[in-house]
Amino acid sequence: MASENNELRKAGLKVTLPRVKILQILENSDSRHMSAEDVYKSLIEAGEDVGLATVYRVLTQFESAGLVVRHNFDGGHAVFELAKGEHHDHMVNLETGDVVEFFNEEIEKLQHQIAEEHGFELIDHSLVLYVRKK
Repeated sequence: MASENNELRKAGLKVTLPRVKILQILENSDSRHMSAEDVYKSLIEAGEDVGLATVYRVLTQFESAGLVVRHNFDGGHAVFELAKGEHHDHMVNLETGDVVEFFNEEIEKLQHQIAEEHGFELIDHSLVLYVRKK
C-alpha cells in the first residue's frame, strides 16, 4: 500500500482509502483496460464498500492527475488504463470487446511523415483499429 500512497502523493492527490483501493485494483488487474463498472465490481467482490459514483469521481481525478488514460472504444464505452508512459496503439475485437495493445515503428514513422507532408508537426495521436478474427 505504501507504493500506492506515494503514487497518489506524487500526482498531487490526497491519500484516501477509496483512491488507494481503486489504484490497487487497476495495478493488480489481469486486464489493462477497465471500465468504471469493472473497477466497481472488483471492489464489491473484494468486500470493499465504495459506491459507483465514487469510482467514477476517483477515475476522473486520476485522469486529471495523469495517473490513468481514458479511452472511448466501442461506441463511446469508456475504459481506463494506468498511464505507464510508453506509447502504444490499440486493436479492439468487435466480437469480444477484447483490447490488444501493439507498437509498430513503421506506422509511427509514417504518421510523422504524413503530418510533415501536410506542413504539420505531429504532437500526439491515438490509433484504434477495429478488428474481427478471420
